[in-house]
Amino acid sequence: MTDIPWVSVNGFGAHIKSTQKKLIIQKKNVVEEFFLEDIKNLLIVGGHTLHTTTIQQLIKNDAFITFFEPNGTPVGTIRPFGSQSDDEVYAFQKTIPRQRYSIILAQGSIKARLFAIEQLQEMLNIRLFYEGELEFIRKSQDELAFLIKLDEIRRLHRLTSDMYYEIMSRNLPQDLGFKRRTIRPQLDPVNAMLSFGYALLYGNCCTAIIGARLDPDIGLMHDGTGSLVFDLIDPMKIEMIDSVVFKIARESLKSRDFELTSDRCMLSEDLIRKMIDLFHCSINPGKINEQVQILKNAISTNSEFRVLY
Repeated sequence: MTDIPWVSVNGFGAHIKSTQKKLIIQKKNVVEEFFLEDIKNLLIVGGHTLHTTTIQQLIKNDAFITFFEPNGTPVGTIRPFGSQSDDEVYAFQKTIPRQRYSIILAQGSIKARLFAIEQLQEMLNIRLFYEGELEFIRKSQDELAFLIKLDEIRRLHRLTSDMYYEIMSRNLPQDLGFKRRTIRPQLDPVNAMLSFGYALLYGNCCTAIIGARLDPDIGLMHDGTGSLVFDLIDPMKIEMIDSVVFKIARESLKSRDFELTSDRCMLSEDLIRKMIDLFHCSINPGKINEQVQILKNAISTNSEFRVLY
């Protein structure tokens, strides 16, 4: 297990205080303690009570304090005066070989999606692959290692991702209208549920990336705002979000759980509450933190980068 040098406080109502050596987080009847010298970033997500003396103690120990909206959107950071450590890490991010990292990420996504399809086939005793599809996806996974240009990696990654959603749709009720992954606005309940889950996963991962003092906008396979977050959550979607959404769609989704309008699908409040409870169990912050720290170590020390399964 990789040591994680940041601490995250989520939700609402926690009391955050400290002694000379320890950070103390009390939420309801649960108390957690951390050595201040081990913390490089305190991540405060939502609304909590933070003692000013604790801010001073963290800054004295060269720690950052970063604040987020409840959905994981970063708001701002308190940092020690004169600190430039972020700039150094950002510079490393811009110089790493994106092609090599992108191949590992794309291969990890394919492996996770293949495992999910094969696991579902075995569990339900059905066949989801059409002739030649399994061989093509496996061949694509091997072919990635020989690609040189980012555009080629992105193209093959997008193609295999599209195939995955189409294959998984074959086990869902046809009247739900889900055949493939689509962009917003979503016109069917399965795509709407996937988008909701991916947004929660995005927030969790963005928090961890900032906790590691990485720039979430300096991506590997993706470009633009939040590109690094999109990179890292791609292999995680299958286990943490897709498994929950496809199970709901396959086993329990009712017409009362959503409303179709002329331009979008609206999910019911009851369904959203149900998904939040399920995603609370399926989204694994420990695994997200470890994956981010593996990337941070690879960037900073040129150690091996790998995708967790």
